[in-house]
Amino acid sequence: MKIKMTALLGSAALALMATSASAADLACLITKNNTNPFFVKMKEGAEKAAADAGLDFQAYAGEKDGDAAPQITAIENCMAAGAKGILITPSNDSVGPALKDARAAGILVIALDTPLADPEAQDMTFATDNFEAGLLIGKWAAAKLGAEAANAKIGMLDINKDNISVDVARDTGFLVGFGIEVPDLTVMGSETDPRVIGHESSDANPEGGLRAMETLLAKDPDINVVYTINEPAAEGAYQALKNAGKEGQAIIVSVDGGCPGVASVKSGVIGATSQQYPLLMASKGIEAIVAFAKDGTKPAASDGLSFFNTGVNLVTDQPVDGVPSIDSAKGTELCWG
Repeated sequence: MKIKMTALLGSAALALMATSASAADLACLITKNNTNPFFVKMKEGAEKAAADAGLDFQAYAGEKDGDAAPQITAIENCMAAGAKGILITPSNDSVGPALKDARAAGILVIALDTPLADPEAQDMTFATDNFEAGLLIGKWAAAKLGAEAANAKIGMLDINKDNISVDVARDTGFLVGFGIEVPDLTVMGSETDPRVIGHESSDANPEGGLRAMETLLAKDPDINVVYTINEPAAEGAYQALKNAGKEGQAIIVSVDGGCPGVASVKSGVIGATSQQYPLLMASKGIEAIVAFAKDGTKPAASDGLSFFNTGVNLVTDQPVDGVPSIDSAKGTELCWG
């Protein structure tokens, strides 16, 4: 496999990390950005798996979550290069038509972590059960508060307002786990429970988490439960609480299970996080492309699900009855990033 580093500048805002592949054995990976440790580790896993399988490999990344235009350009580039398969963490459903074009051209399309709303836009999804990930941290937070859960003041740090599937699943899963009625599980913010102080966009990064938490604290300075879409957002939320002298008043829960996040569990910054496994998503995705290239075989979903479930574990050093978990020591053995 020939690998070389290249950069594409301008409106596409892409990072191209490998070229010179033949049409018959090329795999592409397209992530939301190349700064989030989750996507960085996913790229490393996919690149290694492709090398081990004898595939050539191209990796692309946009600048931030929700930015679909660079991903659409990347899909077009992969099609032009004759890719056999595309692995993608879609920024939003706007990439769906381009992915349908790729499928029509005979390319296997695997969504990683974030399924698209249109089932025709992907052949299969390899992902955490994101609703289950949210459910686990919601149940843990409610059990941790005990009777005081009835008086909780909850701040919700989502990615953005686009109702991206991964955002919706984790958000609503948390609320259901906490015991809050969610009338519509397909969108964020349908709940009317007064315990939810508000939803703010974090862009799934520390800077956005800081801004979002500051906005929520302005709405209610007594917030004592903070849900975050991922651990980078949790980092920003904690900094905002600390800046306000309130770092001890709120439980922070999150999703990812990267090594920095597990370290934050160990230090007490994050109370609990749901650990997912991007290396497994990436390697299974490459395996699927290899099988497809060999004889046209397409991957199958996990039993009872519409996607291939790569698993999730709750990581906490404060276990509660009725919610299965692993501690930060075990989480460190399994973490990434």
